[in-house]
Amino acid sequence: MRKFLLFLSFVIASFGLKAQTDADPALWSHEVEKISDTEYELVFKGKIMEGWHVYSQYTAEGGSLPSEFTFEKAGEDYELVGKTLESETIKEYSDIFEVEETFFKGEAIFTQRIKLLDPELRQISVNLFYQICKEVCIPKDAFFQISLDGGNFVATEQTVDEESLALSNSLKLDLKNKELLNQNGFSQGKKKSGLWMIFGLGFLGGLIALLTPCVFPMIPLTVSFFTKQSQQKAKGITNAMLYGFFIVLIYFLLSLPFHLFDSIDSQILNTIATNIWLNLLFFLIFVFFAFSFFGYYELTLPSSWANKMDAASTKVGGGLGIFFMALTLAIVSFSCTGPILGGLLGSTTLAEGDVATNLSAGMVGFGLALALPFGLFALFPAWLNSLPKSGGWMTTVKVVLGFLELALAFKFLSNADLVGNWGILKRELFLGIWILIFGLMALYLFGVFRFPHDGPKQKLSFGRKISGVLSSAFAIYLILGTLNISNLKLLSGFPPPDFYTLAKSESDCPLGLDCFKDFDEGVAHAQEVNKPILLDFTGWACVNCRKMEENVWSDPSIYPLIKEEYVLISLYVDDRKELPSSEKFDFRFESGRVKEISTVGQKWGTFQTINFNAASQPYYVLLSPNLEILNDAVQYVGVEEYEQWLKSGLETYQLSMNK
Repeated sequence: MRKFLLFLSFVIASFGLKAQTDADPALWSHEVEKISDTEYELVFKGKIMEGWHVYSQYTAEGGSLPSEFTFEKAGEDYELVGKTLESETIKEYSDIFEVEETFFKGEAIFTQRIKLLDPELRQISVNLFYQICKEVCIPKDAFFQISLDGGNFVATEQTVDEESLALSNSLKLDLKNKELLNQNGFSQGKKKSGLWMIFGLGFLGGLIALLTPCVFPMIPLTVSFFTKQSQQKAKGITNAMLYGFFIVLIYFLLSLPFHLFDSIDSQILNTIATNIWLNLLFFLIFVFFAFSFFGYYELTLPSSWANKMDAASTKVGGGLGIFFMALTLAIVSFSCTGPILGGLLGSTTLAEGDVATNLSAGMVGFGLALALPFGLFALFPAWLNSLPKSGGWMTTVKVVLGFLELALAFKFLSNADLVGNWGILKRELFLGIWILIFGLMALYLFGVFRFPHDGPKQKLSFGRKISGVLSSAFAIYLILGTLNISNLKLLSGFPPPDFYTLAKSESDCPLGLDCFKDFDEGVAHAQEVNKPILLDFTGWACVNCRKMEENVWSDPSIYPLIKEEYVLISLYVDDRKELPSSEKFDFRFESGRVKEISTVGQKWGTFQTINFNAASQPYYVLLSPNLEILNDAVQYVGVEEYEQWLKSGLETYQLSMNK
């Protein structure tokens, strides 16, 4: 029946009519245009049902899955000429995933030019994996069998061995009441403003940069230059404001390459969350930045750059000259601003969402904070008298920043350790390192020890004492968390999970709960104890998963429900651990596409997709021991909603037991 509907939809679509059903919200067809004897243009068209949308190949990672083409035997029988082009798309911010998503509505058209390497080639197979969403998101495959000469396509089905077929079938569940799974749609979760948070972090970084010895002394000198150079006060103010605008513009321009070049766009940068080697690289970079702030060496751009920019500002004059003055400031101050900008880049990669967009927001915030004093002091020059004098306090600011950079470095090392399952940087060790870092920072602020670039020892200022107290208080807070006296909710999702511990524990699950990390084992136990199942699709590098566990699951109204009333099965979809050779297999989708399953994460990610038509985490499903769906699935929600959801599933299960 399904094949007939697809065939019927293809025929109707070829006449330009709409024929769409709930079973197939997107109906696909293809066309072939001959360019020359060796070049062809393949066009893939999808008619999308009203209310649904299909995601672009280039939608931001961290949200819904992008469309992905697989051209079989590309590079052998033919080669791709350029990228797969797309028709007009729509961009919209997602409150659920906190990214700007790119998608098609109504119609999606993809175009790919190919060049034959084998002149005798007459047919091509192409697979399109895409995600289509309404209230829910459903991963789907479209399989195109293309005849280049207009003849009939002779299908050659991809085969898998009997062992792979048996393992594939073991992943497919006989779910009952499946229509309940998404009857209410996914919860919208907690509405956040991730972009504003990144902007705020950038602005804060810019304010801190103002206090460094590379920038602070420039404020009165530059403002005085503009106000005294111009014969008219208004012109001096205008020039100072223009100078500030160019500072913001320059830092914004620094983020543009992350938008323009695919090689460093968010498609790659977002993989930092799970890529071991990129995490290790960032760890080393941040350690390098930290020691530059400690005064052991200086990070500077070539002095010739600054000299050329300064000469250009004098020679050109006018608005362009002011631009070169702003560029000179950016170059000269790099030794202080560079590590802060590196921290900003690290923050955007740790945050969920489109890295390039986040970075632009952070850069604008950073530039605005740097530019603000130049405009304000030009408007109110009397305020210059209230500025503190340059001195050793600016060196103190740099050292404090060095300690913060060092602390952030270990977050990246922790990511690599978690995803790689190395078991090196356990929670206690991570917190211990942070306690040492902030403890040393407190001792430095109290004058117990000094760094190479510190000036003569002086009486501690009030600000330095307060900063020392705050650093000590944070170290104590971490100590209480290590001793399990405090739950460290302020750092939720940042340290390793509480079950990733050195201490011998009966449970390697969140909050000390009993859980299963294999689905079949968990179901067998649920049948034995006659309890419903809480199926938890999660990930080691999933920040929202940690927030749910530490802020929602830990709540006194929810923890007992999970512990006493449910059997918890936690499946990690980003686990890079290799499956035993006997458990590796090739999985063939209904479309004919074959995917190799070689890691634990690939197994459970495929398991989630084929059974629940979902691909994001956290993703929670309530099941009875005989695989009945008890209510709708949820993702990232609050305490009250999650409690109601658990109780609703429990009531449904108890009613079914009484029948």
